[in-house]
Amino acid sequence: MLLALEGIAGAGKSTLRDRLLATAHAEDIPLSHIGQFSWLSHSATRTLIHLRAGHGGDEQEAIEAAAQDLALHSRFNIAVALTEGPVLADRLTLSTACLLALLHRQPVDAYVERLAEQTQARPQLTVLLTTEPDICHDRITRRATERRFTERPEAAARLADLYNEAADAWTKATGLPVLKHACTTHADLEALVDACMEDLHSAGIPTATNKEASR
Repeated sequence: MLLALEGIAGAGKSTLRDRLLATAHAEDIPLSHIGQFSWLSHSATRTLIHLRAGHGGDEQEAIEAAAQDLALHSRFNIAVALTEGPVLADRLTLSTACLLALLHRQPVDAYVERLAEQTQARPQLTVLLTTEPDICHDRITRRATERRFTERPEAAARLADLYNEAADAWTKATGLPVLKHACTTHADLEALVDACMEDLHSAGIPTATNKEASR
């Protein structure tokens, strides 16, 4: 099972990711973690780095770079990791589509549809953290790391809207669910962990102990 965590910076993705990994491992579920990009193509990587820095460049080149990287990610990283157990992606298709839409000032739907063509990289469950941008900004200002352009208040507010639009476009294109929930309070975090763990359990994920016994 592939799960994806999506949302703007400061929404709570890292906190939720760490709690899910800890909870799954405590139950002997071999949940692993993977990032947004594969970085396996030099040409695609150059384009993606420019995108992440806020330079849109040629739109078609950007789309093709994103699609190529996702195909490589699916084949050489995600597929391999899934042979060992469920995988948790910290950002994936929706984040890339929203970045493209933000930079090129275009509707996000077409980018979602293009990236959704990579069927092996489709998460069975996507969790979109809808934490308010103001709360996210307050969290980010406490970080020691340098601010990215997507973390500026105006860009973050626009991204929050794009994520909601992308989530709807994703479900329309794939039929797969997106769980939208804020991660503002401890109760929010617990509800999100419970919902994700319920999906892992319902998927019939074997525990690490069971896998060892079957070998």
